[in-house]
Amino acid sequence: MTRETEAGEAGEGPIRHGGDLGEAGRLFPQAPEPWIDLSTGINPIPYPWPALEASAFTRLPAPADLAALEAAAAQAYGARRSHVVAAPGTQALIDLIPRLRPPGRVAVVGPTYAEHAASWARAGHAVSEAADLDAPADVVVVVNPNNPDGRVVPARDLAAAAARLAGRGGLLVVDEAFVDLEPVESLCGAPPAGCLVLRSFGKTYGLAGLRLGFAVAEDPLIGRLRRAIGPWAVSGPAIAIGRRALADTAWRREAVAARARDAARLDGLLGSAGGRIVGGTSLFRTADFSDGPALFGRLGRAGIFVRRFEAAPARLRFGLPPDEAAWIRLAAALEHHPIAAPSDAAPGL
Repeated sequence: MTRETEAGEAGEGPIRHGGDLGEAGRLFPQAPEPWIDLSTGINPIPYPWPALEASAFTRLPAPADLAALEAAAAQAYGARRSHVVAAPGTQALIDLIPRLRPPGRVAVVGPTYAEHAASWARAGHAVSEAADLDAPADVVVVVNPNNPDGRVVPARDLAAAAARLAGRGGLLVVDEAFVDLEPVESLCGAPPAGCLVLRSFGKTYGLAGLRLGFAVAEDPLIGRLRRAIGPWAVSGPAIAIGRRALADTAWRREAVAARARDAARLDGLLGSAGGRIVGGTSLFRTADFSDGPALFGRLGRAGIFVRRFEAAPARLRFGLPPDEAAWIRLAAALEHHPIAAPSDAAPGL
């Protein structure tokens, strides 16, 4: 996205996301099953969800239940309780936030997760891709750490950008979807004025189907967002499991260490197969290969689905295998592809 896009613009095809095993099956109908889906950045070792009381499914969540969930999130994120609002997934927030502002200029620091630009464009804003936080815009959106390259913007730079934007009535949106397991300073503890922080639950805890996410900001922005979400937006099961998981600091501490080991192991496999590691996080690794499309096909025919990028054919993103059998299958599929990576692969998604 190097040009401005308007809502409803023709010619913008559907955004391709990871996790679509239907697409994998159509592309590689003869692939062996079960598929190993490495096309997402979701923790492959999910939180052990507890058995739930029937009332979690049969009654509307009480305000006290939602308040307890948001309190657990505030504790986990180092935020003030009044600064946190829960939603049915971060994607719901990404779609909602652009509707809270009149149409204006939006800069998305990219390349990055494509739904940010698409959501602002659908709401009538003029959207452009920016190389950094200094873009002349009413709203700046940054993913930190970034997907797919893991780029990190220091918190002091984000705070300075938020101050500049707030001074002219603007907004900085910081998507911290992958920050939970990373040694990256979050803005949740003291979100600057004019800044809205997004946090994903499903990626960290491996429970993406639960549909739970959070926004963190000061008033009056967080109050406006809470009113826009409305009552009963988060399901009873999501509240019950979310409260338990967010309070389980021991599980999260172990996940940080274990996923870091997995990411280092994956880097070794990709490097041995000729990949040049671009970056990533503890939940996914991105690498460039001299013949990325051929490797994508080779892996697909082996029943391993990874993330490809149309604007950067050399680039592939790999999630973490879920168990030792999957690691062995991946290593075998990569073993006969020792092709040197390009020195200058095209950037982008």
